[in-house]
Amino acid sequence: MTDLTLTVERTINAAQEDVFNAWLNPDMLQKFMMPAPGMSVPRASNDPREGGRFDIVMKADGEIPHAGTYKVIDPHEQIVFTWESPYSTDGSTVTLDFAAVDGGTHLKLTHVRFPNEESRDNHEGGWIQILATLDDALAA
Repeated sequence: MTDLTLTVERTINAAQEDVFNAWLNPDMLQKFMMPAPGMSVPRASNDPREGGRFDIVMKADGEIPHAGTYKVIDPHEQIVFTWESPYSTDGSTVTLDFAAVDGGTHLKLTHVRFPNEESRDNHEGGWIQILATLDDALAA
């Protein structure tokens, strides 16, 4: 089932540069990388360059570590990174495409390779929540 893919799209009410930069700023990651209400991000760090790594710890009932390697960082246009978590599979990758539109930035998130449909569906809900939280964080 590793060929499973999801795509989530949202228009964020902020400038393209600000939306792009939020994904590379550990302080901002702590404000929006929460896939469910009531979660927090106690720790986030990164080396925002191609080949650099990131680490994000999401906290619900317990801590859930997430990490990855930046594969592509095309300023203000695209970020591609691997996605490593207890719920992912080898080769799991996230692509973020950014485009300026009236009213802000259109963000298209594509996540590929899941162990099963349940994992894909759970990630889809999580990414929808994360993009909504990003919109709120940039508006604050």
